[in-house]
Amino acid sequence: MRSNLVHIALCLFVMIGESQADVRLPAVFGSNMVLQRNSPIPVWGSASPGESIHVVLDGQEKVSTADPVGNWLVTLDPVAGGGPFEMVIRGRNSITLKNILIGEVWICSGQSNMSFELKKATDAENVLPKVSNPNIRLFNAKRVLSDVPLKEGKRKWEECTPTSAEKFSAVAYFFGKNLYDSIHVPIGLIHVSWGGTAAEGWMPREVLERDSEFLPIIQRWIDDSIHYPFALKEFNESLPAATAKWNSDSVTAVALGRALPRKPTAPRGPGHRDMPCGQFNGMLNPIIPFAMRGVIWYQGEANASRGYQYRKLFPALIASWRSLWGEGDFPFYYVQLPNLDRQPEPSKSGWAEVRESQLMTLSVPNTGMAVTIDVGDPANLHPTNKKPVGERLALIALAKTYHYSLEYSGPLYESAVADGNRMRIRFSHAGGGFTVTGNSTIKGFTIAGADRKFYPAKADLHDAEIVVFSPQVPVPVSVRYGWADNPSCNLYNAAGLPASPFRMDDWPEVTFRKR
Repeated sequence: MRSNLVHIALCLFVMIGESQADVRLPAVFGSNMVLQRNSPIPVWGSASPGESIHVVLDGQEKVSTADPVGNWLVTLDPVAGGGPFEMVIRGRNSITLKNILIGEVWICSGQSNMSFELKKATDAENVLPKVSNPNIRLFNAKRVLSDVPLKEGKRKWEECTPTSAEKFSAVAYFFGKNLYDSIHVPIGLIHVSWGGTAAEGWMPREVLERDSEFLPIIQRWIDDSIHYPFALKEFNESLPAATAKWNSDSVTAVALGRALPRKPTAPRGPGHRDMPCGQFNGMLNPIIPFAMRGVIWYQGEANASRGYQYRKLFPALIASWRSLWGEGDFPFYYVQLPNLDRQPEPSKSGWAEVRESQLMTLSVPNTGMAVTIDVGDPANLHPTNKKPVGERLALIALAKTYHYSLEYSGPLYESAVADGNRMRIRFSHAGGGFTVTGNSTIKGFTIAGADRKFYPAKADLHDAEIVVFSPQVPVPVSVRYGWADNPSCNLYNAAGLPASPFRMDDWPEVTFRKR
């Protein structure tokens, strides 16, 4: 009888402890953070069901009550800017967050070229000693994979110093630095990326499930997971031969100045980064709906085998993020894939099709694209020259979000008119005229007739137009520019920004309708 009473008492003690949980905040709230200025500020967390939560910031206090499962949320009124402030969250316990600034917050996401660390970037030895700026704050999310949406993330906010910045995204740092140097308000950068991840890893599952175009992505994952034990056995057995071939192919690639072929990789299965929605669940969901200004995005390499599908997949990702944040069509600025010498046959270029899908995504409201076809490394999937990438993203933000009067894009294909054996091409973002690097000969154009055979073309500047022609194509139907993995192209505008690769036609290419 005594033992039963002791057991009951222990159970009651545990139940009381569980029902009186401490107030908790997700990791994205912390000392040293930046909160978005001139915007309602959601603050949320967990506590005991029914517990009253008080949040105090800059003289205002908001109160919330935890729901039956312990979740709570308050929305603070907009703050114009400044700091440092303290935020106090009181419930059963009290949390004080210090050294908070109010300024501009940007989410920085994507795959490996967004993850690429500043310490590995070109000229890092000279850049890093000069990065210290207490008005730039960094949040470097830990890589977490999950098959269900999580509430808690990991990592903390830090002031920008050589120590905190060296492992931070180089693209994000250069973007934030250029913003700060122009608008002179605190900048908060939330870096949430993972190398090698496809777009579907960063999307909520319901978005993939409700569109028949995306269902094969989920089904492929299910099939791969079922067959994983057998596939892993086959992989291990074939690995010595595959490794020998990769070594041989790599020697050939280096000799030709091309990027290395993909290494033999283990099959997909439980815990693999390719899990659809895995990064969204584990890394992005824990920061929604943290108030922010917009997103910068560098991704697409992992979708190159399905570049045609990216036309629909990428806009769906943008729409899903905007819906979940509930802040309307916030800015979503992204990087078009750079040059990479992996596939020598231009007409078989999945990368070109991803670039085209990215160009087409400019039709989505409040988007912008940084063209980087000139700053990649033909022999390296991860080019180290990240400064111009961040700077070009910042130009877009300064022009479109902060309303600076400046050119922010290179020439973009607008229209074409056939004129006998010539095609007259017009571009937007070429108001100041065109420039050509290297010499006066424009490179990168090809032209085709109804037979769909493309030939190198001559291109001449005529006022605001570029006239393209070839004696081998008497009746032109389509023109392409920079349509290759590693194109030789040199067309810029007067602001020194490169023209985007494009094609006039929509003829089926290597990834057509691949899902």
